[in-house]
Amino acid sequence: MRSSREEEVSSELFTMGQGPEEPPRGCSHGDQIHSVCVSLPTGQERAGPEEAEATVKGDASPPPSMAELAAETRPRQTTVYPTDLTLQLLAVRRKSGLRSPSLQQALRSRLRLLENDSREVARVFGELSARLLSIHSDQDRIVVTFKTFEEIWKFSTYHALGFTHHCLENLLVDQTFWLLSPSEEEETAILMYVNKDALKQTHKSLLAQEGPFFVLCPDHRVRMMLGPQGARKGSQALRRTSGVPLGVAILETDLSSPTPSTSSKAEAAEAEPEPLTPFHQWTLRVPWDPVDESMGGPGTPEAQLMGFGLASAVADFQGSGPEEMSFCVGDVIEIIGAQVPGLPWCVGRHVASGQVGFVRTGLVSIQGPASDLESALFLSEEERSFFRREGHFSDEDARRLLSRTSGTDVCTTCSLDCLEEAEGEHLEQPEMTLPRLNPEPHETLHMVKDILERCKACPDHPEDPITWSLGAVSSRVSSADSEEPPFCLDPEDDWTDPEPLDSLLQVLNAPGYEAHFRSLYDISLPWLNTVLCGFDDEEELAGRLAQARGVAKKVGLGMALARLCLLLGRLCARKLKLSQARVYFEEALGALEGSFGDLSLVAAVYSSLATVYLKQKNGEKSLQVAPKAAALLLGTPGHARNTDAELLKYALRRAICSLSPQAEARACFLLARHYTHLKQPEEALPYLERLLRLNRDVGTPQASWPEDCYLLLADIYGRKCLPHLALSCIRVSSLWTRCSLAGSLRSVDLVLQNAPGPNSQRRASLHLPSQIAYYLRQALASLTPGIGQALCGPLYASLAQLYSHHQQHSQAIAFMSQAAEADTAAGIHAVVDRLVALAWLHMLCGKNLTAMDILKSISDAAVANKAQECVMTNMVAMALKRTGRTRQAAEGYFRALHMAYSQGHVQSQAVVLANFGALCLQAGARSLAQHYLREAVGLFSQLPSGVCGRDFTQVLLWLGQLCTRRALSQQAKCYYEWAFLVAVEMDHLESQLQAVQKLCHFYSKVMPNEVRCVIYHEFQLALARRTADKVLEGQLLEAISQLYLSLGTEKAYKSALDYTKRSLGIFIDLQQKEKEARAWLQAGKIYYILRQNELVDLYIQVAQNAALCTGDPKLGLELFEAAGDIFFNGTWEREKAVSFYRDRALPLAVTVGDQEAELRLCNKLVALLSALEAPQEGLEFAHEALGLSITLGDRLNERVAYHRLATLHHRLGHGELAEHFFLKALSLCNSPLEFDEETLYYVKVYLVLGDIIFYDLKDPFDAAGYYQLALAAAVDLGHKKAQLKIYTRLATIYHHFLMDREMSLFFYQKARTFASELNLRRTNLVPPRFCGLASWLAPGYSS
Repeated sequence: MRSSREEEVSSELFTMGQGPEEPPRGCSHGDQIHSVCVSLPTGQERAGPEEAEATVKGDASPPPSMAELAAETRPRQTTVYPTDLTLQLLAVRRKSGLRSPSLQQALRSRLRLLENDSREVARVFGELSARLLSIHSDQDRIVVTFKTFEEIWKFSTYHALGFTHHCLENLLVDQTFWLLSPSEEEETAILMYVNKDALKQTHKSLLAQEGPFFVLCPDHRVRMMLGPQGARKGSQALRRTSGVPLGVAILETDLSSPTPSTSSKAEAAEAEPEPLTPFHQWTLRVPWDPVDESMGGPGTPEAQLMGFGLASAVADFQGSGPEEMSFCVGDVIEIIGAQVPGLPWCVGRHVASGQVGFVRTGLVSIQGPASDLESALFLSEEERSFFRREGHFSDEDARRLLSRTSGTDVCTTCSLDCLEEAEGEHLEQPEMTLPRLNPEPHETLHMVKDILERCKACPDHPEDPITWSLGAVSSRVSSADSEEPPFCLDPEDDWTDPEPLDSLLQVLNAPGYEAHFRSLYDISLPWLNTVLCGFDDEEELAGRLAQARGVAKKVGLGMALARLCLLLGRLCARKLKLSQARVYFEEALGALEGSFGDLSLVAAVYSSLATVYLKQKNGEKSLQVAPKAAALLLGTPGHARNTDAELLKYALRRAICSLSPQAEARACFLLARHYTHLKQPEEALPYLERLLRLNRDVGTPQASWPEDCYLLLADIYGRKCLPHLALSCIRVSSLWTRCSLAGSLRSVDLVLQNAPGPNSQRRASLHLPSQIAYYLRQALASLTPGIGQALCGPLYASLAQLYSHHQQHSQAIAFMSQAAEADTAAGIHAVVDRLVALAWLHMLCGKNLTAMDILKSISDAAVANKAQECVMTNMVAMALKRTGRTRQAAEGYFRALHMAYSQGHVQSQAVVLANFGALCLQAGARSLAQHYLREAVGLFSQLPSGVCGRDFTQVLLWLGQLCTRRALSQQAKCYYEWAFLVAVEMDHLESQLQAVQKLCHFYSKVMPNEVRCVIYHEFQLALARRTADKVLEGQLLEAISQLYLSLGTEKAYKSALDYTKRSLGIFIDLQQKEKEARAWLQAGKIYYILRQNELVDLYIQVAQNAALCTGDPKLGLELFEAAGDIFFNGTWEREKAVSFYRDRALPLAVTVGDQEAELRLCNKLVALLSALEAPQEGLEFAHEALGLSITLGDRLNERVAYHRLATLHHRLGHGELAEHFFLKALSLCNSPLEFDEETLYYVKVYLVLGDIIFYDLKDPFDAAGYYQLALAAAVDLGHKKAQLKIYTRLATIYHHFLMDREMSLFFYQKARTFASELNLRRTNLVPPRFCGLASWLAPGYSS
């Protein structure tokens, strides 16, 4: 039982489930939901949550009445309704029910991701029988559509039961959501609100499309409406006509003018015919139904309750047969079972005479109507226990389940030392910790010692297995099902002689019901296979039974005759010989002679005969037998398996027409039980769903059966491959029912079967979905002193394993400590396992000293077995390594290795050798590390990958890294690819990601191979999609785009553009504006390369807008500069770069005070303007670059600035200024010169200076000086071509201007020598170029 506080909260939430009168705070009535048609919107309707069928707890309010569900339109209305539906999503606080803007924003972000890739959303809505049209993340809306009536029926049922909300919850929330403790106020719920009017309109539209449908008229009669075609003929009245099947309304057109009185009545009759609910529409859609006028009167509230106990006759009645009871006014009749509304008969016993027979219900007054749904639903304890038996969860099931959820290899096999990698991930994703969640180290050590002391006093192995009070076995087949038939037939006997058949006939002639008759009456004939063993076929068996029938008839054994006729009829009906079966059933009915001594036999005969009449469409006979058969099935317990489903469906239709929820629930229960018994769970689905819906409407919260019913429904959903529906059903069960211990454990089992995981089914056993946390806590809360207390330890250990699996180690430590304390009675070795796991969790948290103290306490207690000692020794060595004690760690690994060898445990040997290798690698002994790692690989390769695949992969990756460091590229490649193959073989996503990341790095940096790099990046992208890691997917798309861009072909450029656009979509969905801006710019750059100029400016502009949206001027500066670089580094339209540098980027750089960026931009502008033949404009930026270089103290950039200033002045003809700035640039060069490039710079600058002085300033003397300086630098460099050039110019100057023949001849001979060495022809002393540049050098020039 729950505590009073839990009951209070539960009652509050149940009250909330009725639907709020006003929207939750923060959701105004202004929120509108559009009912959209595919072609054109049809308008808007208010969509406050008061119109929804969902709330916070169960997330589905009790459904409205039939009148509310029906559309309030006239039959003649010809409006075409849309078939699209808009769903509004809200994120609210579960406890308060108030909307949270932050949670709503997180929901919107998740929807934005799904909007770009809606396959998973479409899958979920496919399970909900809806078709996804679109997702509008900016409005938190999803638009779906329906094509058939069956789709809207299933969707409305799922929504009414609250499944839709939890389906979306499973899709939209993060895994950590399910790990929140119940006390946390941050727990949220996802609610899906639907406009009820829009839902009704969609229902009407699909009903009208599919033909006739059923409506509830104002006179409380159910009639058929023939659709809008007949409604267009004018004023029409709905009326019932005798001889027409169930409620068929003949739409007649009255062309004459009605009188005022008849007109008002007709208008009232057709004012508000409301369509029935989808389930009722589906149930009533049968080709033929034997219901006449006298049996289908209007339903009234007084006649909607099932009756029990005593009844008094209100009129005289004379029965027409021996089975019908005659009575007089005032007689008291005891109802056997129950009187079912809508049925004209019930079974009763006359108190005075003791006669049992059928009682006409309209002539008696019931004194004890049913008080609640449960008393009307189950008429016996056997029926009441049906759902519990179907969902039985035994002690053995619980042990198997908890061994899976709480078990860990840490306690049985040595663990690989991957703590450094785990801690790195832990730092990237810090876990949520609660204050004082874990005790201090000394408190932990004291607790461990206390547990060990208590365990020493307990026996290690209890003599008897601990009982968990859940049940013995998980058999879902009752013992009665396996009973042998009550007779034995010998083919060798003479069946015409009464003596050999005496024993058989005496058994079959029993006047009342006996237990062994149960299988005999079963519609599935479970006894047939056993009896057939002695006969050739069913025909021979039927012949022998017919002979026995003849004998029974001859000797006057009425009950034996009835039973034999029942068997013969069933055998004939089995072969579809309906006429012959009808004869046998009628004979059985006559043989009974009105006897009700064996009520099960009477029910079997009546139901079998009525079924034949229904299948033969014998209306007259059906009207006589079917109501009585239905009264036996619905009104008396235990006969559902003795009949065909058609008769139960007939009874359900009668219950619907009577407007009795109790009778409808009873019929649905019997149909669900019938199909479950026949192993047809999918056929039982609609009846289970309807039963739960009726329980929501008229049931009581204290009922226990809905929990088992929900779990049975979830199990069926799982078998139908509808995992989201199964999970939602389990969740609703936990919120709407009083959960038991067995129910909570079965919920965990069902979640494990249906929760989608990142790994394949082959690795499903390793996946622990976070959804089970809620049900494990629920199971703990269900424990009471003395009952199931032995489950505490496994449940706490399961929670510890779950939180550890999801990287929340602090919470895992708290739960594992509780598990160790709770398991003290389970045996010393079980407790040691818990304590070793506790030590491991401390190591995962980085608390190595605490872990060593725990392990030392266990070792000192001398309670561990050999396998546990080996595991603990290895773990201590790992902790010593982490604390820097390498020598002690090596000794520990050696001891652990010796223990593993002595035990013959190959996997532990491999793990310890790998840990030893990692220790050597940490100590710098690479050769020794490689040796031990190779030894470990040799052992791992002998084991199946499913056993040690993850450790094997990790060791291979370590070897690959080691070989990479030692420059053994080929070996590294082999190890990396081997690790990748092992990870693929065991289909473990995390290992595959690690291996493929190493391969991507290897083929991009270590052994560059563009093709393989692209291939492995593509595979990594596929893995990122499987894990639904959008951040990683965006990064990989960006990287693959760069790889294709580096290939330099047009096809590669187009591929790069495609990947860039895909990454852009993800960055937009993730709201990563910075990356989004870069992606827009990257796409513009690729369009520039592809020469699609009309798109370049567009993408660049969008990139700039995205950057400005961030409000980060530095990002804007970077984007503007990068946009200019596209044109600056290109070959056309380079002038566009000027505006990006000068007008946009440079002012931003000045604003943010980024002088380095300002200098960089000035240098680019100088170079660009110089190339664009605009040196005058470049002077300003060159001077600015010079000032910035001096300010920053950057000598290299200062020299560049001086050089560019000199070049610009030279191009502008400012020779003296050019000479000045060139000399300033030379003065900043390093002295002495360190590199040949610096010497070459001297050669070039002095040559330019000589040219300026000689040609521009016409000073040959100074020019000769610069040329000689250039010659000195060229000689020092050994540059022969430069020396030839300089010697030629010096020879010319000394010959023509300085008039020094000796020096001229010297330079000329030097030039001839270098020309010969360089195989050049004879050098002219005055080249034509000289004459062109200096006309005064030309021959004949007159000064």
